[in-house]
Amino acid sequence: MTDPSVSASTPPSRTGRYGIDAPGVVRMFFIGGGAAAVVAIVGLLAGSPSTITSAAIGIALVALGEGGWMLYSSKVGKLKERALIIDQAALEDSDTVLDVGCGRGLLLTEAARRVPHGLAVGIDLWDEEDQSGNTPEATAKNAEREGVVDRVEIKTGDARELPFGDEFFDAVVTTMTLHNIRDADGRAQAVREMVRVLRPGGRIVIVDMAKTEEHVETLGEAGLVEVERGPRVWRMFPPVRYVTAAKP
Repeated sequence: MTDPSVSASTPPSRTGRYGIDAPGVVRMFFIGGGAAAVVAIVGLLAGSPSTITSAAIGIALVALGEGGWMLYSSKVGKLKERALIIDQAALEDSDTVLDVGCGRGLLLTEAARRVPHGLAVGIDLWDEEDQSGNTPEATAKNAEREGVVDRVEIKTGDARELPFGDEFFDAVVTTMTLHNIRDADGRAQAVREMVRVLRPGGRIVIVDMAKTEEHVETLGEAGLVEVERGPRVWRMFPPVRYVTAAKP
């Protein structure tokens, strides 16, 4: 696996608007942290520190810290990480690449930038619980903002049943998507579908915060080679792991 801490690619563009990941969770952290902070302040002003006040201070610091980190990751961290993720796909100028669970196009637009004579296809079920403002229209608008709309296609579909023929893509990428499939069989089926649509010699890049050990097993069972699972990357929050593989 190429070291994802170094990239020779162009700096990330800030023209796209890629939303907030897990907005409900971020909201919960800020509301809970804010409420705990109020309790802590009232306790301190009362001049009688107690176990409750101390606990409220701790909860406020943790909740507001995690909420802030998630917000930073959505607004800054993932914009920096996307170039490193696409580096792992080792794209050629004329490749056709698939982004599974493309959301508002974070990886999709970066992949399209790398294939000036190729095509980047994004597919999603457009769940706004997983990402704020997650719609195909928002994705298309970001492709326009990034100047790659002429080589981007956007589709609606399930990762467990990809609407593409066998060996259609030169590379398949996905980030923070597969953990949203609740059952292990469903996650394995999604990975098998990614393998099915991948051409021989192509690469799969999976980036996620959980269940990555399952993907290593599924990729190996599917006959892929150079299957690697990297260490946790803390530039995003929650921290993620890279899983990469090649189809012989």
